[in-house]
Amino acid sequence: HPPPVATDKEEQKRLLENRPDQPQNPKVLRIAIIGAPNAGKSTLSNQLLGRKVFPVSKKVHTTRCKAQGVITHKDTQLIILDTPGLTNPLKAKRHNLEEAMLTDPWDSMKHADLVLVLVDVSDHWTRNSLSKEVLKCLSQFPHIPSVLVLNKVDILKKKFLLLEIATDLTEGIVNGRKLEVKSTLKQDSRSSAKPPFHITRASPPESKVQGSPFGQERNQAQEGSGLDKSSDVGGAGTGEAQGPKHHEPENLKDVKGWPHFQEIFMLAALRGEEVDTLKRYLLMQAKPGPWEFHSDVLTNQSPQEICDNIIREKVLEYLPLEVPYGVTQVTEVWEEGECGELLIVQSLLVPRESHKRMLIGRGGKVISRIAQEAGQDLMNTFLCEVCLKLKVEVK
Repeated sequence: HPPPVATDKEEQKRLLENRPDQPQNPKVLRIAIIGAPNAGKSTLSNQLLGRKVFPVSKKVHTTRCKAQGVITHKDTQLIILDTPGLTNPLKAKRHNLEEAMLTDPWDSMKHADLVLVLVDVSDHWTRNSLSKEVLKCLSQFPHIPSVLVLNKVDILKKKFLLLEIATDLTEGIVNGRKLEVKSTLKQDSRSSAKPPFHITRASPPESKVQGSPFGQERNQAQEGSGLDKSSDVGGAGTGEAQGPKHHEPENLKDVKGWPHFQEIFMLAALRGEEVDTLKRYLLMQAKPGPWEFHSDVLTNQSPQEICDNIIREKVLEYLPLEVPYGVTQVTEVWEEGECGELLIVQSLLVPRESHKRMLIGRGGKVISRIAQEAGQDLMNTFLCEVCLKLKVEVK
């Protein structure tokens, strides 16, 4: 079972400063999860971690900053870099987003050993091509192995479309080989995440590894993405990439997919379907190297940051349009109660009286629901009783 997050700020700080309890032959893998806003990056991160530490919402830009999650399994440590959705300066201005949201995903890429590119297949407007921001990111760092993850496949009614989507997003090539289709009609019908076919690449049977839907080579992550170094774009590999400014837009204008993915996974992150398959694959890709965190660490965020993010997630969920982006949070009380429960009192400051009425709701229903749901999530994160009280005031 994953460890809980410490409720005390100082205790969490001590844990983060603790020297890692290195096993005999430690292995590590740093994973950047990138994708368009709302593709499900935080949901997938939470499922991989086994506890909710990242905020999730149907609204875009729920994740506002770069945070890390830590999975420790036997001698292996996976470090998940949950990044804000890749966006452009125009959209960032519209949603009143911080400068960090434009630079954080690029910063995460610089430190990653493997990139997961998440695509929401339920969005028929965007699912057949990678966003320009994602393509810029991949072409900036072509030396980092990348894996395509098709998410929300349970929502997709016509499963045969998955082949078309996979072909478009990979340009028909995965790990240097052309995609092939095999019918798997005898599949387990209980899993809605599995497609009615199986995509493979022609490869020797002995190279197949259990646990991956595509049978990849065991050492492919160590081999890099199979790209010729001379084709690196914009000085990738030097560690000095500063975001998309090295690129001429016409380079990527007609490009829809990325032909250098090593693997494709199809899953339903919200329901947890096939997430274990992906997790096993990631554990196998880890390379020998020292752990960065003690095994009791689940995230590098402070307990207050997690709390703020989870409350903000609910505010985003229940307020319409752009209204929640103007809410400011102020924690007034954070203390242990008489029976060991965590007592949290937070004020939500809004710019207008009309916003206050919306947030409170008729008979206080909206604010009560936010407090109840956020409190439940925090119990799961901290593994203790949480008493959460929310107040709404006009700034």
